[in-house]
Amino acid sequence: MKSISLAIPAYNEEKRIGGTLTDYQAFAGQNYSDYELLVVCDGCTDRTPEIVKEFCKRSPRIKLLEFPHKLGKGGGVLEGFKVAKGDVIGFVDADGAVSPEEFDKLVKALDGADCAIASRYVATSKILAKQSPMRRVASRSFNLLVRMVFGLPFKDTQCGAKVMNNSIVDDVLPQMISRGYEFDVELLWRIKKSNHVIKEVPITWQHKGDSAFSLKCAPRMFLNLLKVRLG
Repeated sequence: MKSISLAIPAYNEEKRIGGTLTDYQAFAGQNYSDYELLVVCDGCTDRTPEIVKEFCKRSPRIKLLEFPHKLGKGGGVLEGFKVAKGDVIGFVDADGAVSPEEFDKLVKALDGADCAIASRYVATSKILAKQSPMRRVASRSFNLLVRMVFGLPFKDTQCGAKVMNNSIVDDVLPQMISRGYEFDVELLWRIKKSNHVIKEVPITWQHKGDSAFSLKCAPRMFLNLLKVRLG
């Protein structure tokens, strides 16, 4: 069994990080022979780092990377990737919208692929608790735009769970520019440009409230991506 490194960016997630770590640690301990959970706390103004530190005391497989300033979602993932030691490296949102059982589907999908991404919009996917109608329309519209501009075939670039073989990280990490929520799109684009095989995997997903993402971020995300595409 390959070793697995999982980066979890966590900005002000004191209400949810404990449950997410409990679930992932329990599942990983039973299903993976070698793993590490890398929690990246950047500029937190709540108790998220303190909660993670308590988990670190109980398990050497949980590690905290703490930064005094905000890095952005992509910046947090990249910092986790920099120290990841696993054969398989991935990331998941701290809110628990993707359960460890669903994340494991991505790990298994690497058989015959270099990268696997979770998708809410392909056949057999299930959404247990939906986002607001406006949020769903914005998500689909953004995804359509990035598919057109970047030539990506995926129906869901933004679902917060992705895994890849560590060789991809070595290829792509030095090229990455994005640090915000647009990070996922650039990552997939660069992986595809490097001729790696990407699988889009249907999952069961549950919307969790109080997301740090706001629809106000969308225009800036798209402008940042245009800079990447035209750069």
